[in-house]
Amino acid sequence: MNTNKVEAPKWLIFSGLVLMLIGMMFGAIGAFQYMLPGFLKQYLSFEKTRPFHVSSVVFWILFSATGGVVLYLREYAQVKISRWLSRFHLIFFVTGAILILSGYALGFFGGREYWEFPPVLALFLLAGWILFIIQVVKSVKTLRQQPVYIWMWLTGAFGFLFTFSESYLWIFSHFRKDIVLDMTVQWKSYGSMVGCWNMLVYGAGIYLMEKISQDKPYARSATAFALFFLGFFNLLFNWSHHIYTLPVTPAIRHIGYLVSMTELLILGRLIYKWKDSVTAMQKTQFGLSYRFLMIADVWIFLNLFLAILISIPAINVYTHGTYITVAHVMGTTIGINTMLLLAVSFDLLGNTCRSMEAYRVQVYRAGWLVNGALVVFLTSLLVAGIQRAQWQMSNEGVPFAVMMNSLRPYFIAFAASGVVLLMGFATIVYPLLRNIVACNFKPRKQPVAGWKTPVYQIE
Repeated sequence: MNTNKVEAPKWLIFSGLVLMLIGMMFGAIGAFQYMLPGFLKQYLSFEKTRPFHVSSVVFWILFSATGGVVLYLREYAQVKISRWLSRFHLIFFVTGAILILSGYALGFFGGREYWEFPPVLALFLLAGWILFIIQVVKSVKTLRQQPVYIWMWLTGAFGFLFTFSESYLWIFSHFRKDIVLDMTVQWKSYGSMVGCWNMLVYGAGIYLMEKISQDKPYARSATAFALFFLGFFNLLFNWSHHIYTLPVTPAIRHIGYLVSMTELLILGRLIYKWKDSVTAMQKTQFGLSYRFLMIADVWIFLNLFLAILISIPAINVYTHGTYITVAHVMGTTIGINTMLLLAVSFDLLGNTCRSMEAYRVQVYRAGWLVNGALVVFLTSLLVAGIQRAQWQMSNEGVPFAVMMNSLRPYFIAFAASGVVLLMGFATIVYPLLRNIVACNFKPRKQPVAGWKTPVYQIE
């Protein structure tokens, strides 16, 4: 086993795992506040809970995806990159996250959607991302005959830099004074931004699949590159289903519908075919990572069906802005991105200092708990969304309060399953967090008298 001190990219994944739990905790609190408007209002209003939840979850994806990509690039390219780049990458990201979340607690806001913090704090994320790009570029010496995950990582890295910058065009009056232009640019940037971090996550997933199966041609196959090009096309145009209700060029709507989320179909097929090439020994060796890849595959197909439905203009008119949209976002974030990133996390952190074997059964059981809770979680949102969509289009004049009261049973199921999700994920990631912390301790040469177990000290 590797007993070296934990490298900065691993601390980045560690930080991401912590932020995931923080995000889920605030998500659970927010669910109860939505159901009980006065819950914790004196100490933590819903106006603070939502940004805490959204930003923490987005940081979880960005931190763990970039940390995983840097470590996988080192494995693949066998190139020594300056440790200071990854250390400052970590410092900028973690410092930015601490300042942003602390600002929320103190009531400092000023941004939009994913980035509800004052724009000046975005400079920390921007600086960290530029350092991430430098690490990626220095690891890739040539583009000739590179596997698909290299192309995905490069596209995701540079694409995010562009879309992240684009998401702040609203600070200029030219965009802010035109509501249609402002909303179009806002949703275009956010939609493409999600496509960019999906490139990083999917690329890491494909690299891990190659690592498990030892099937090198797999990441160079026509199917793999079809996923890349379709994902890139989606990155450019799929955002349009967010603005079906805006007076924009009809061609944007048509393109968005045609390409909507179709890269999930290819990704699902890729994983489905790949699992047949994995031997029993490889499944055992990468047991936990393999398990989360399989879980992600199931949720890919479930979310694909919903994504295609809500992207049809005739249906989108009824569903946009309802709990159905929330179910789609939650399903993709938890069922696909989080499961893929957990597979990567168990591969990179699982054997850092000690084996995960003792926790295998615990993680498997927690995985079943999480999946069951996620089914209840998403179903409650979908049913509530359908009923609200019917109310929005109804001419019966039912008061809003009456409609919301009728949805109360679904909100209870939503909040309760959210708590179970938090407990399940905490059980899953605890061994990883404990392992990383333990790697920065070592037994003293002389045990302290009276202690029956080794005493650990920080290096």
